[in-house]
Amino acid sequence: MVVIERCARLEGVDPLDLDPLYDTIDPDVLDSACAAPGFTSLEFTYCGRVVTLRSVGDELAVTIDDAATPATGPNTTTGGEPSL
Repeated sequence: MVVIERCARLEGVDPLDLDPLYDTIDPDVLDSACAAPGFTSLEFTYCGRVVTLRSVGDELAVTIDDAATPATGPNTTTGGEPSL
């Protein structure tokens, strides 16, 4: 789960110390939406951070920023699988 691992690293805590992702968004729905034809982007707040998932060609870009900042910046990763 990229979102959980990245938020934990940014917060400086163990991933198990974070609130469960499913309290914010259903992970199965999240995976399904990102894999759906025509998916472009999705944004939600998790652990006080804005998480943005967007389609970049055949890859999924994951951006995580402070909730007070725009959802763009240096915390972007890409990968071929929407493994959240």
